[in-house]
Amino acid sequence: VSVLSDSGLIVDAPVANVGGAGRPARHYSFHAEAGTVVGVDIGVASVRVLLSDLAGRVIAQRSFPGVEAHPDGAAKLAAVIDDVRQTLGGASVASSRVRAIGVSLPGLVDDAGRVVLSVVIPEWSGADIGAQLRQAFGCPVSVDNGVRLAAVAEHHLGVAQLVDDVIYLSVGNRISMGLILGGRPRRGIPNSPGDIGRLAFRGLHTETGQISWRSAETAAEVFALARDGDGDAQAELDAFIDELAHGIATLIMTVDPAMVVIGGGLSAAHAQLLDPLRAALPGHLGLPFQVPVAEARLGAEAAAHGAVVHAFQRHASHIYG
Repeated sequence: VSVLSDSGLIVDAPVANVGGAGRPARHYSFHAEAGTVVGVDIGVASVRVLLSDLAGRVIAQRSFPGVEAHPDGAAKLAAVIDDVRQTLGGASVASSRVRAIGVSLPGLVDDAGRVVLSVVIPEWSGADIGAQLRQAFGCPVSVDNGVRLAAVAEHHLGVAQLVDDVIYLSVGNRISMGLILGGRPRRGIPNSPGDIGRLAFRGLHTETGQISWRSAETAAEVFALARDGDGDAQAELDAFIDELAHGIATLIMTVDPAMVVIGGGLSAAHAQLLDPLRAALPGHLGLPFQVPVAEARLGAEAAAHGAVVHAFQRHASHIYG
């Protein structure tokens, strides 16, 4: 109890005076406000920052413009550091109270937090983003791939909480995958098991994995045209969903998951995407049973929540002493 009190993890709590013989009772409670854990999701379109107390409750969250507008890798990193500091300042949390930081970013990341390769933020390829943030904030930092951390969040907090073998697909500008096997995120030796969009799904840009559309410039416009009865847009959408089902069937037959979770920007299309996808999948699988296909619950916030979970898992000893 003395050690816990000295570390600030417990504080005296009110106790009713019941009288009687012996020493008076003392009550203690966990002091969740003794420190803060930060989750950061870095993207070209947006940066999301979450602050959590030591019980894992979100106490503040903010969104900022993405890093795309900044001219080089150093400027992009400086902008992210400033975003975190602004969020801490807005919540009146001193930097000294930050006990760990989890970071989600697009790219292949090794266990030490170094970006092996990022097609989306190429200036960071080879950069040790974790070390840079450790120097800026003076606390442990864990860095991982954004889609993998979105899968972690959906397994820990979202639609797949009770399922230990999950394929998480982020379907947006690209198609990427995160795997939860045996309740743990699958990283593999080169930390690359999620970089599968260009291989499992035909018709994507061979180098970037970008999804291209013919009927309109963006997916949102294609979906809107299809809703309004445009035949070309609906035909393109039908072909895309069928190809998506073919790729998912390939992954299901390889991994044998208990659930497939669809996240990313296109999951916001809800029934316009998921209902026909569920209908198309059995034809590609040819199995006497169906694998559940669920919409991600945490939406665009998934990777930021996953970054917080990742920080707690990687740095529990530093967070709690």
